[in-house]
Amino acid sequence: MLQRDFLWGGAVAANQCEGAYRADGKGISTADCMTAGTAERKREYTRGILPNKYYPSHEAIDFYHHYKEDIALFAEMGFKCFRTSINWTRIFPNGDETKPNEKGLEFYDRLFAECLKYGIEPVVTISHYETPYHLAETIGSWRSREMIGHYLRFCKTIFRRYRDKVRYWMTFNEINVLVLNPEMAAGIRLEEGEAFYPVLYQAAHHMLVASAEAVKLGHSINPDFRIGMMMLYPAFYGETCHPLDQLKCLEAIDIHYFFSDVQVRGYYSSKGKKFLARKGVNLKKDPQDEEILKNGTVDYIGFSYYNSNVASRQLDRDTTPGNMMHTIPNPYLKASDWGWTVDPVGLRLALNYLYDRYQIPLFVVENGLGAVDKAEADGSICDYYRIAYLREHIAQMKLAVEEDGVELMGYTPWGCIDLVSAGTGEMKKRYGFVYVDMDNEGKGTLARRKKASFAWYQKVIASNGEDLD
Repeated sequence: MLQRDFLWGGAVAANQCEGAYRADGKGISTADCMTAGTAERKREYTRGILPNKYYPSHEAIDFYHHYKEDIALFAEMGFKCFRTSINWTRIFPNGDETKPNEKGLEFYDRLFAECLKYGIEPVVTISHYETPYHLAETIGSWRSREMIGHYLRFCKTIFRRYRDKVRYWMTFNEINVLVLNPEMAAGIRLEEGEAFYPVLYQAAHHMLVASAEAVKLGHSINPDFRIGMMMLYPAFYGETCHPLDQLKCLEAIDIHYFFSDVQVRGYYSSKGKKFLARKGVNLKKDPQDEEILKNGTVDYIGFSYYNSNVASRQLDRDTTPGNMMHTIPNPYLKASDWGWTVDPVGLRLALNYLYDRYQIPLFVVENGLGAVDKAEADGSICDYYRIAYLREHIAQMKLAVEEDGVELMGYTPWGCIDLVSAGTGEMKKRYGFVYVDMDNEGKGTLARRKKASFAWYQKVIASNGEDLD
């Protein structure tokens, strides 16, 4: 049985739901420069905001003006927590100011107060795929060590402001996505002549130092803060029992453990150092960096899990999409509308692998099914496929706790209300328990409507995960 204070809830990101991209003094973020795409056409990260381009984050689902209505719906479902992020450029419009934007701070005052009114704990990601565009263009984003100071000024401001409203924090969303999609994760464009590994792993070092400094800073401001890391967990299977397939599987996941090893253990592993040397990376470090990393380890691991992947020694193969990567199809698993494998057992494995490796609390902060939802003639939205996906994943999550002894803090399915897809910029790729009337072209009334999954998840939470029917 799950612990009585298990954190059931849902997750969103500011840039994918808030809209109001210039309201009350907000500055431009890198997310505001991401155009809409499709499953077939990649989103474009433009130089500034161009005419005749559609940028879905500019309005999104207008959570900025609908948050009271939306939080009331989450409370009706019984949420114990709500994961969101603070949009950096609402607080520091360019990122390098010395004084914060009070109007931006006031918005999150109101948002967190609304959550707490219903007994909902905010779970806040400090940086979630939205870097101040000014810093990306002027200093190259996390290429520059200067970013650490700007980030820590942001952290100090929000830690102090919300010290009595927010207890759970995560320093960076899916930090390992830096090496999968650097434009989206950190606003880093690789220019002609730049080498992939030296640029991105130097940026990673700056982010890892910033994360460690933020953990130490947060604990000094409020010792009751629980500050975690957050990673995309890309579960891998070797295609066959051939030893080289298993070696490819190990290599594939080690790329991602590189980040969590530092944030949880406080140092670069021997394998991580060998990887950097093999890729020609000579990190530029300050003398105090090793001490900073050692003293700034995280309290828990938040992670996203949507699908599993297949690694193979035979590389020239047809592939299928997944979360940020394409891999070989798995013949034993079905796939979503977007081609992502559906693998509930993979979540149990992910929980076991992470807990066995690190032995600190885990938090499933993203999991869900992106699908095309259609309203029936009577207006109902019968997303029974989403219920089936979540039911099977929750069942495996419970087994990891009850049978395997994993220490799990909570579960916040992704996109608890429909929002803009980070990967494609689409609205038709829906994850929510709540439908929002908005299409891929930004047309719609923004009206909210409960899906069938709304009442089902309400029952799951009320029974602490015991009633999954």
